Amino acid sequence: MASDQTVQEIEETFGQVPGFMQIMAEPASDHSWGIFRDLILGESELSPREKAIAGVSAAAAMQCPYCAYFHKEEARFADVSEAGIEEAANLAGSTRYFSTLLHGNEYEHDDFVAETDAIFEYLREEAAAED
Repeated sequence: MASDQTVQEIEETFGQVPGFMQIMAEPASDHSWGIFRDLILGESELSPREKAIAGVSAAAAMQCPYCAYFHKEEARFADVSEAGIEEAANLAGSTRYFSTLLHGNEYEHDDFVAETDAIFEYLREEAAAED
């Protein structure tokens, strides 16, 4: 189990020490809490809403019911609509689908990079022309 200081911090953050936080193995329990606290709960380049949407997408792609439940609740707490949560899961599925196509067909990575760069160059030019 985590150090007394970490246990106290978890309890102050969540109002309890959830069982899933109690199963973190030593010697990484304090560190694991730090990662969770800093990346999911802490201030960073992403807003809480953006983090929640990313979490929903990742959980859907990994097909993890634990992560899916947590990140959907996180998203609801961050005022993401149900339609937004559904869209995040659909985006994850779309990414997984196209990844399967690319890998399954052994599409040349260098060609993909060049094509993607050309697409976004075109989109940037189009956006600049609209301004």
